[in-house]
Amino acid sequence: MPDNFRVLFIGDIVGRPGRRALNRFLPDLRKEYRPDLVVANAENAAGGIGLTEDISRELLLQVDVLTSGNHIWDKKEVFNFLEKEPRLIRPANYPEGNPGHGYYIFQNEDGIKAAILNLQGRVFMEPIDCPFRRAEKDLESILPQTPVVIIDFHAEATSEKQALGWFLKGRVTALIGTHTHVQTADDRVLPGGTAYISDVGMAGGLGSVIGMKPEQATSRFLTGRPQKFEPANEGLILGAVLIEIDSSSGKALSIKREMMIEDSLED
Repeated sequence: MPDNFRVLFIGDIVGRPGRRALNRFLPDLRKEYRPDLVVANAENAAGGIGLTEDISRELLLQVDVLTSGNHIWDKKEVFNFLEKEPRLIRPANYPEGNPGHGYYIFQNEDGIKAAILNLQGRVFMEPIDCPFRRAEKDLESILPQTPVVIIDFHAEATSEKQALGWFLKGRVTALIGTHTHVQTADDRVLPGGTAYISDVGMAGGLGSVIGMKPEQATSRFLTGRPQKFEPANEGLILGAVLIEIDSSSGKALSIKREMMIEDSLED
């Protein structure tokens, strides 16, 4: 029998409602699945955009590793924390010289190690270093330490996410898409044992447009003018995936979508 290892990966936490959703649903998910490792994307956890040290510390009491994305740079106060807290990672393919680290090696009580690697896409996003080539470079350092490699690919274009999934199939355990906040229904295990989903979803307000107040999003589309966005407070939603892994080979055995909802919306 394989030595199974379970990873629960939670989508982008959006503001205070996202943190409430984590508090509300994570204990139940832990009780049901007993994951060995819990990962969450936290780049929008502070007011819906960016992250602070205090909120990072709060979240790290509940999850094992925090990933991020393009909004990790929006609050400069987190820069020093990125340097001193290895469990908070940022996309590895930002140019050299930026604070923080692009991957973290987690180890559980049984001595099983799992690497969490953060990458960012380039289609419709900042023209940073190539995520494909950066993945190959970092795998040279990671694979001698563990065959279990979970990638958070923070990207806009589904095509770029799928392409990286096929490019790395059989070489990484899972490629989990984040950034667009809408959970997709394309979860599968690719040939070679790589679990894949284009987007895991988000944790935040249910009555929202990707976590933000609908009236503000609507105004932006109707007027074409810049608009201040605030996290929506109506209802709660949490998107996640559970990945079952053979820790000896690093191959994913299964991936399962989870969508937790608490509906307080008015008709």
